[in-house]
Amino acid sequence: MAKPEPIPPAAPAHEAAERRDWVAYFDRMEGKPPRPTLIRAMDRFGPLELSDAAQPPLAIDLGCGSGQDLVPLLERGWRVWASDAHPEGLARLRARPACAAAIADGRLTVVQADFETVEIPPARLVNASFALPFCPPVHFPALWARIDAAVPPGGRFSGQFFGDRDDWAILEDRTHLTRAETLALFDQYILEHFEEEDRPSTHAGEHHKHWHVFHIVARKR
Repeated sequence: MAKPEPIPPAAPAHEAAERRDWVAYFDRMEGKPPRPTLIRAMDRFGPLELSDAAQPPLAIDLGCGSGQDLVPLLERGWRVWASDAHPEGLARLRARPACAAAIADGRLTVVQADFETVEIPPARLVNASFALPFCPPVHFPALWARIDAAVPPGGRFSGQFFGDRDDWAILEDRTHLTRAETLALFDQYILEHFEEEDRPSTHAGEHHKHWHVFHIVARKR
C-alpha cells in the first residue's frame, strides 16, 4: 500500500484517521485526555466489585494507539492487555513512563495485532475507543463475537461505533452500523450509557466532516 501524502499541519486528527495516516493521527492526539466512555465505565465498577478478586482485574484496550486511555486504567489499579496494529503507536505507548513501569512489573501487556487476527483474553472490561469502525466489514462479526465472548456476566464494554449517516460510511474498508444494528449487538447487556452523536464537525471547508457516532457503556447481564 502506498504511503499517504502528508496532511497539512493544521488538519484535524479525523482527517489523518480518514486516510489511515496513523503517524499524523498520533501526533494530533498527543496530550489528549482519555475518552469519557472509558471513565464512565471505570466509575461503574465500585471498589468492592473490584477488590473481591485474588489479583487486580484485567481490562482490554483494543486499538490502543499510543496509549491515550491506558494511564487512567493503570492509575485505578487495573491490569491491562492492550493491542494495536501500528508499530509507531505501540512505540509511543511504551515510551510513556507510566506504561513503561507497568510493562516492567507485569501490569501491562502490549500486543501488535490487527482486528482480523487479534485474540482477546477474558476481561472484566473491554474498551475500544473510536477503534472498531476501522475493522473491515467482512471481519467485524467475528471480531464482535470474540469481544462478546471475552466479557463475563457483570463485565463491561466501553467504546464507539460509527453510524450509517457518518460521512465515512462511503468508505468500503470501514464498519458503519445503523442505530438498530448497534443496539442489536447489546441484546445481552444493560446499556448504562448510550449517546447518539449526529452532527457536523466544527471544522470548516476542506476539514468539514459529518459525524454519526454511538457512544456506549454497557454491562453484560
